[in-house]
Amino acid sequence: MPEIRLEKVTKRWGRFYGVDQLDLTIEDNSFITLLGPSGCGKTTILRMIAGLETPTSGRITIGDRVVFDSEAGINVPANKRKVGFLFQNYALWPNMTVYQNISFGLGNVKEDLPVYDFEARTTQALIRALQNPRRLQEMTLECRDKKGKLDMDKVYLKYIDAYTMSIYTAKTLFGYGIHQASDPEAAAGAKKKQLEEKLASLREGHRAKGEELDEDFAVVKNGKVCKQERKLTKEEIDLSVRRVSRIVKIGMFMNRYPAELSGGQQQRVAIARTLAPEPDVLFMDEPLSNLDAKLRLEMRYELQRLHVETGSTFVYVTHDQMEAMTLATKICLINNGVLQQYDAPLDVYNRPENLFVADFVGNPSINFVEAKGAQGPDGTVELTILGGRKVRFYPEQPLDLEAWRAERDRRNQEEERKRQEFLRDKRNVEKSNKDEPFNCHIPRVNEDDYSVEEEPVITDEDFILAIRPEFIRLSETGEISATVYGAMPTGMESTLKLRAGDYLLTSVVFGSATYPIGQQVRMGFKGNGMLLYDRTSGKLAAAGCLADWEK
Repeated sequence: MPEIRLEKVTKRWGRFYGVDQLDLTIEDNSFITLLGPSGCGKTTILRMIAGLETPTSGRITIGDRVVFDSEAGINVPANKRKVGFLFQNYALWPNMTVYQNISFGLGNVKEDLPVYDFEARTTQALIRALQNPRRLQEMTLECRDKKGKLDMDKVYLKYIDAYTMSIYTAKTLFGYGIHQASDPEAAAGAKKKQLEEKLASLREGHRAKGEELDEDFAVVKNGKVCKQERKLTKEEIDLSVRRVSRIVKIGMFMNRYPAELSGGQQQRVAIARTLAPEPDVLFMDEPLSNLDAKLRLEMRYELQRLHVETGSTFVYVTHDQMEAMTLATKICLINNGVLQQYDAPLDVYNRPENLFVADFVGNPSINFVEAKGAQGPDGTVELTILGGRKVRFYPEQPLDLEAWRAERDRRNQEEERKRQEFLRDKRNVEKSNKDEPFNCHIPRVNEDDYSVEEEPVITDEDFILAIRPEFIRLSETGEISATVYGAMPTGMESTLKLRAGDYLLTSVVFGSATYPIGQQVRMGFKGNGMLLYDRTSGKLAAAGCLADWEK
């Protein structure tokens, strides 16, 4: 499967930038989720890669083929990019059966394809099926209904799945009547001998022309597979439909119409139709949003299995962080058309690169705590948090805040220089939807009292401490006294809202204990998952732990 590269890809409408200077590499056989709030540019990115939207500028490469380049004037149409697109609306034809919906479009495919000897291929499939006549007989007779009559749809489906053959070959196999023979071994043996002689004759005919048949029965001449521009045959179309129906497990629904299927089954049909042309890349735009919660969970497992079985590259758009976390090999988090972080799901969760990512990823949401402090000579940072409590932050890795801030300022200057250089090109315009620093919410008991306060002057001594709810533990030896302000038990765990002074913190406590509102508890921050953010830039400075609380 191909690697996909986006270089400085931009899409704007007037001065509004839907996607802003995006650089992204999607590796072979990866499952990428484009995650972000509504209107952030996820679907626009997907549509530009697929060829359904034309970028304003930039370059897109799929494998070793440039499909878009604004400078070179290249723009390969969507139907030539060999990609599949699964929309939020399944767009199934209501007047067509499942089979017709999946095969729709395959009949119009016309491209350079290998030349096959389909007669030889079918003959080999029949020989393979006749090698175990007893099993063939048992398989056929298993498809009898209560009255003893054969259900032919089941018979053909059994043959198709067991021997990987088309419906046409399955009908030929049934016509041999092996299931009715008093001696199936003898009947199958005689027919098998005829077929082997026929196959040998077909191979000999190719040799007389200076040709050979490879293991897939493609015609080979002078060491190369012969190709010609042609359409798919009925046999090839049927094999494609049966292949994808096996993958998504809908082989028994081929003769039904979409209205006769459940939402999950319709979803599988839409996936099968997308997979049938064997696309190099499969794009999905929130395909599970129309399903109920239980079915969504089941389909996530199906999509994981599909990714492994097909070996395709999946690019998936969602605003549901749970889908992104559970499905992706990498998450591409977008906000206001700008890439925020591109990492493995657990890296995005455990080490968010900025306050926006920290706030967006995680349910319940991460806790933000205002902090003020300075770094000591030993590398630790003494902080004042929660209305005057002093504590020491121990970075997980060596941290030099002065050097970190110098690098921060250098990067800001470099970004401003690039922006000015970008605007000097008359083809570019100033962005109207400007990127603003993320203003994280600090939950307090009486938030109205703080709404009239003037904005504080932010200095290099100001930080934001971010703490995941699972790192706030209740314990008799906890350093902070708190009150249970709210409790939501779910059986396996309880989500608690804890009041510490004027501040509210969220904690996840595992177990089935009950926490009455108003109960006095002790809490502490445990583990190396505390995240220290520079308040000026909103960027992650370090991860570490809290210790040495002031008594």
